[in-house]
Amino acid sequence: MDRSGESLSLLSDGLADAVERVSPAVVRLYGRRRRPASGVVFADGMVLTASHAVEREEDLSVELHDGRTLAASFVGRDSASDLAVLAVEELGVEAATPVEGEARVGQLALAVGRSGRDRGVKATFGIVGAVGGPLRTRWGGRLDRYIQTDATPYPGLSGGALVNVHGRVMGVVTSGTSRGISLAVPADLAWRTASTLAEQGSVKRGYLGVLSQPVRLPESQKAGLEQNGGLLVGGVEEGSPADRGGVMLGDVMVSLEGHAVEDTEDLLSLLVGDRVGRGVTVEVLRGGELVTLQVAVGERG
Repeated sequence: MDRSGESLSLLSDGLADAVERVSPAVVRLYGRRRRPASGVVFADGMVLTASHAVEREEDLSVELHDGRTLAASFVGRDSASDLAVLAVEELGVEAATPVEGEARVGQLALAVGRSGRDRGVKATFGIVGAVGGPLRTRWGGRLDRYIQTDATPYPGLSGGALVNVHGRVMGVVTSGTSRGISLAVPADLAWRTASTLAEQGSVKRGYLGVLSQPVRLPESQKAGLEQNGGLLVGGVEEGSPADRGGVMLGDVMVSLEGHAVEDTEDLLSLLVGDRVGRGVTVEVLRGGELVTLQVAVGERG
């Protein structure tokens, strides 16, 4: 075998190994009228799937890699990210392993699920074509971040795993956010959302009502801060929580509740849970000075 053929053989075997590695943690879900969907075991006795794949909240079941079919209980859903969580007693399946860090454009990716009625898994191959966000979903929700891939989303793969060449989960596949585009919810966001759903049954998302963009902080304007960046406020919605709290155009937001804010992802990760609906401390740089504001976090509809 020539060198190129050997390389292709190694790649082929590596991809098959990746599918084999994740497949025990990928289940078939019976939760809608038409075809089954897929799900991913993310914790002991807990399955993460696409919200649109759970049309009913009773009479749910999952089929495992060993052929067992077990009853599942609905725990909660977050329509904004198109994610839902089910509990399965006596599941006895090791959870899938999420990747560390973010997906990169150009990485190889495999969408793995249990579509149709066949016992085995199905996989489709492609690359990460784009990483972006936020994205307005077709149901009016908002997905903060997404992975776009050209791996073909076969019917029933929604709720399955988008994995890298090592079989680690890069994201949870969804076809419910945007028609005609194959997307996945990044693993870190999906796991964090799933943990909140498992604990609370729902996810509260807050908003301040600002338009912002990340900026670097010049040494002369850090006002004693150790961080290197913040969020420049380019617009404040009239009557919004930020407006009522005194945030002004040109402010640079640097912290919320004592947590550094250097980019939009930092801010979004802090505007969840019990912070929604209550006052929080927001620090901004204004004219080179650090100003502390009290802002009541609104709940995003």
